[in-house]
Amino acid sequence: MKLLLFDLDGTLIHVKGAGREAKARAMAGMFGTDEGARSHPFGGKTDWNILHDLLADKGYTTAALGAVMDEYQALMAHHLAAIIGTYPAQPCPGALELIAALRGRDDVCLGVVTGNVQATAPIKLRACGFDPDWFAVGAYGSESPQRNDLPRLAMERAARHTGRTFAPAEVIVTGDTLADIACARAVGAVAVAVLTGFEAPAALQAAAPDYLLPDLTHFLAQVPL
Repeated sequence: MKLLLFDLDGTLIHVKGAGREAKARAMAGMFGTDEGARSHPFGGKTDWNILHDLLADKGYTTAALGAVMDEYQALMAHHLAAIIGTYPAQPCPGALELIAALRGRDDVCLGVVTGNVQATAPIKLRACGFDPDWFAVGAYGSESPQRNDLPRLAMERAARHTGRTFAPAEVIVTGDTLADIACARAVGAVAVAVLTGFEAPAALQAAAPDYLLPDLTHFLAQVPL
């Protein structure tokens, strides 16, 4: 059995700015400022890390942000649910078809590893045509400021879910950023990069993922399972 862990934004889905706007509104409501939220580069970072980037100069430590993460993510989910229907959210090319094909197999366990806070991930997935229940496990950007921590969390949860331990070679992490490749490397997993996000293709190629795909339509043909 293989454990397939997918990033969300730029890999499975595009929500066309809805997440950024929800983040700005949640920050303004909770911290009294949305400074930088509409322009800061988010790619590959956890939401916890992003908050620290934007709020450190206002005295918020990583630990302090972690202490209020549950409250923050609830507020962000509230704003995202209110606005996402007004954005042209859509699946990335081949994403729905790939997940449908994988769901029919008994030799894979599906999961997500995303920088999004846990409360917003299902909202984004549903807006793009996915049922969050299709993914048996997940690890989220509300659980650590470090992206590299997330695959290990997902692997531990997959072991509990399936009753078997996944060796690193049995884990495939798919994403669209350099951080996705790095977090796969952090646990010894297979790294698959797709060119459907905002990372420069040359940068992804230079990072030498195990597989570099134009989009997810090519996944089953090129990534051995």
